[in-house]
Parts: sequence; C-alpha cells; structure tokens
Amino acid sequence: MCGIAGYLGKRIISDDVVHHTLESMKNRGPDAQSFSRINDRSQVLLLHSRLSIIDLDSRSNQPFARGDLSVVFNGEIYNYVELRSELRSLGSTFETESDTEVLLEAYLKFGEDCVKKFEGMWAFAIYDKRKQKLFLSRDRFAEKPLYYMTNDDGFYFASEVNFLKELINDKIKINEKYVLRYLANGYKSLYKDSLGFLNNIKELSFASSMVVEGKGVQREWRYWDPVVEEKEMSFDNAVEGFRHHLFESMRIRLRSDVPISFCLSGGVDSASLVSIAAKEFNADLHAFSIIDEDERYNELDNIKATLDDLGCSHTLINISTENSLERLKDLIAYHGVPLATVTFFVHSFITEAAAKGGYKVIFAGHAADEMVTGYYDHFLLHLNQIKDLPEYDNCLRGWQKHILPLIRNPLFRNPNIYIENPNFRDHIFFEKEFQEFLKEPFFNDFSEEQYSDNMLRNRMLNEIFHEGVRVILHEDDLNSMKYSIENRCPYLDTNLFNFSHSIPSKYLIKDGYAKRILRESMKGTLNDQVRLDRQKKGFNAGVQSVFDFSDSNVKDYLLEPSAKVFDFVHRDKIENLLQQGRFSDSLNKFVFNFINVRIFMELYE
Repeated sequence: MCGIAGYLGKRIISDDVVHHTLESMKNRGPDAQSFSRINDRSQVLLLHSRLSIIDLDSRSNQPFARGDLSVVFNGEIYNYVELRSELRSLGSTFETESDTEVLLEAYLKFGEDCVKKFEGMWAFAIYDKRKQKLFLSRDRFAEKPLYYMTNDDGFYFASEVNFLKELINDKIKINEKYVLRYLANGYKSLYKDSLGFLNNIKELSFASSMVVEGKGVQREWRYWDPVVEEKEMSFDNAVEGFRHHLFESMRIRLRSDVPISFCLSGGVDSASLVSIAAKEFNADLHAFSIIDEDERYNELDNIKATLDDLGCSHTLINISTENSLERLKDLIAYHGVPLATVTFFVHSFITEAAAKGGYKVIFAGHAADEMVTGYYDHFLLHLNQIKDLPEYDNCLRGWQKHILPLIRNPLFRNPNIYIENPNFRDHIFFEKEFQEFLKEPFFNDFSEEQYSDNMLRNRMLNEIFHEGVRVILHEDDLNSMKYSIENRCPYLDTNLFNFSHSIPSKYLIKDGYAKRILRESMKGTLNDQVRLDRQKKGFNAGVQSVFDFSDSNVKDYLLEPSAKVFDFVHRDKIENLLQQGRFSDSLNKFVFNFINVRIFMELYE
C-alpha cells in the first residue's frame, strides 16, 4: 500500500516540486520514498512513497524497474503467490518476494491483459520506454484511487488530489455546482458522473485501464464488467458456495508481513470477518470498535458478544465532541475535499487508534449489504422480484412481523411500493427536503446504470459501482492512509462477487432476514446473537455526538457571517436548524455536509 504520482509531457518538473510532492505523500508511504526521471522523447517522471506490507526488504522499493519497464504501484495483488508459481512455470525468475515484481513480470508475459489475472486492489502506472507509452490501471471495484489531469503541459496522475496539486504547482478551482449537489443530494450523488469538487481533475473508472502516449493520446477501456447471471442451484449449494468463496477471499487477504487489525461493528458483516480470521485461520488480530451513546447507533451489546466469543484483543473507542472542529479541519485538509458523511469522521478514530497500536493493516466489512442484500429497501425490491413466486406470501409475512416495526423511514413502510411504482427512487437523493436551506434551488435528475433486468440486482450493482460503496472506498482509503494503514475489504473479491450474483434472488431474504446467505454460511463460526439480529443500524453516528452546537466557539465559527458557505445556504435557517434538538437521519447528514462545506471553502480561499 503506497502513494504514487507521475507525469508525462514536455514540462521539466523541478527537483523542488518533486520533493514537495514526495513530502505530501509521506502519510501514504512513510517507509521509503523515491522517484525516477526517464529521459525519452517526452519527459517522464514517476514518484513513489512506500508503506511496506509484503516483503519488507528495500529490494522491493519503487519505482521498480526491469529492462525498459518501470512501475509505481499502490495496493495489493492478493493472489501473487499463485500467480508467481504460474509465471515461474512459464520461465520467469524472481529476485524479491513482493507482489510488485509479480505485477511487472505479469505485464511482461501477458501485456495489458495482465490485470485480468490479478485478484486484489490496485492503482499502478507502468512506463514502457521501448514503446514510449504509459499504461495505467485500476482495480475492479475502485478500491484504490487513481486521479489524473491533462493540460497544455502534459498528463499528470496521482493517488490523491493533493499530490496532483503539488505536482502541477498551480491552483485548481472549486466546482461550485458539485458543492451544491453535495449539499442538496448527499453522498449517493457523488459518483453519478465524472464531475468532482475540483475542476478538471478526473478519476480513472472502476475496472479500467488507460494508455497515454508521448503525444498526449489517451485510450481508456474497461477490462471487466459486472454480470448478473442467476443459475439453478439448491439453497444448500448457494450457502456452501458463498462460504467457500468468502473463506478463500479471507485466506489470501490475510497474507501480510506486518500485524493486522479489524474494524468491528455490531453487524453481521464485520463480525463475520473477525470470526473467520480468528476461528478458521487462527489469525493473531486486534479489533477496534466505535461506541456512540446515541441509542440509534449504539452497537455495544453485539460488539461485546463477538469479543466474548472470540476472546481477541480489542479497543473500544468512545467518541466525543472534544476538538471536533479542529479534527475535521485536519481531515478535510488531508482529503482535499469534504468528507462524505459523519461515518467517516468517526471512522478516522479507528484508523488513528490502530496506527497508535502499531498496526499497518485493517480489515473492514464493506459491500456485504450490496452483495447479498442488507438495506430496508432491499426487502421491498425483493418482494417485487418474487411477487409471482410461491415464496412471496411467506416473505411478506416475515417482513410485516420482523422488519416493519424497525423502520423509521415512512417511504419504506409500503411493501408494494416497487410493485406499484417500479421507478420509485425518492429515498436515494434528498434534494426535496433540503431546498429550503439553499439560496438557489438545485435539482438533479436521478439516473442509474442498467446492468440487469432484475431490479434488486440492478439496484445493488448501482450501489456498489456508483453510489454507496464507491463513496465508502474513497473515504476509507484516505482515512486509512492518513494514518499510514492499509485497508482491506474481503467482500470485494471477484470470485465471491461472481458467485453471489449467480445465486437465485429467492434465496436472498427469508423470514425477515436480509443477508440470509451470509448468515447461514456463518453458522458455527459467528456467534448467534449477532448472526440472528435483524435490526439494521449500520456503522454510523449522530452529528450531535461529535459536535456540541451549544458551544459558543463551535456555533460562532459555523455561523460566521462572512463565511463563503453562505453564498450557497441561508444563514438564518442554518442558525435555527442548529438550535433544534436531535436531528432526523436525513438532517443529520445535511448538517454534517454544511459543516464540511463551511471548512472546505475556507481552506480553499
């Protein structure tokens, strides 16, 4: 896990700029830093900052070169052991024990199709001096970031927007339309197109590669597409297949030459991973958990049930309002853009604690909801999907008995909502609710990609590739790397993904249980208190758990009349809002977004 940056073009970038850029990359790679200048027909610059996880020896430092090829790589190729054996059978030899060398050797053997061989998370750039081209690639689920920008001087790329700003050595303007979208629509709108908070900076898309040649020609393509192809299988085979692929994903992701740790919430997703690692692989691990006193988000009972079952070492972190503004300012300065939700403000306490404990790898349970169902609207989509099947009546009764009493959002209390209106998506964007706070009305038409005619599956794939999971991965990466920690997501495994989307939809939910396949696959591994808990809380926190709006220093800062944020929102209405008691879930999100824009605009002024 590392930081990368680079340039191809006609500009000669000074050593001062290079060293300033490397300095900004130190959090992402504190163990070694270096760069290469490749004198070719174009100016080529590759920068790397290393966080050593696999093969800690300096022989694996980057930029890593072999013949005419040089690579800078961020991420992990988890199947590097198996791939190295395959390459040896084809005549390859190796000088290190690193996945970096395996990656470069795979490129030598298989060319641009090498990425189809990789299981892992990556963003890398390979410069081929003989062919005079730069080859860049990003992993299937966009776990690792890869930003780029093109101007008259040439092509720039980097792991973080702050690295690009240093390398370009010029100001980049804020995209005010995107700021309004963030305020009006919320975090699920952030990956609906190629726009971003900063003008002219783009991201290489998920599961995509790109070639940049000396004359600035760019060619981008997708090397893998997610597919839904339900297959005939028994329920027992679905459970056994899911268990097999999840355990295999954990097996290869537990490879590390440094200590590992886990994020542990009260939900089945993260608790399953910790339980698999401890019970099935006898891993030496440490769990970190957040405790929020707001009863809507407090998961202490379930967290303790898992800890008591496993007996693993752990740290419980109680969040508070102390120094919250300064902490958020520091996070936004590192991220280079506003945080998506309060969840990731809270998540930063975990990564900070893990770093203080000496851990360099942390596991998280992201994307299980989107793989095998988990959200309250998934129940309704499932009812729509099976409306003509014998299972419908039992599923409806299970929903009415077990889920309906838990639902706070009135939009989800009608079990026939998708049967009556297949186009219903009012719960995804929040623009109607927040218009009163905006000085100018902002409306953004909702859209989603069409991956499947199965409405439930299509929704889940949009959540993975364009909505929630994309945002989570972006925030998780930055929060982890701020504290020099590698984040790993075992549910985002290609074989597990493909198998999950071959399971018949009728098996996904039953008797008020979402994630039925995961729960059944964890029988005997995960404690039953967590495994059989139907309530969905999610890893979240109340904004009033982290900010004290009665504190005059906090309130005065947020309501400073000259603040740029009030070009977008009505100050008097924000002031009245902050005087309210406990916020609803949606207002909780809006208030946090307001605070982020207040700080972000100030930082950029």
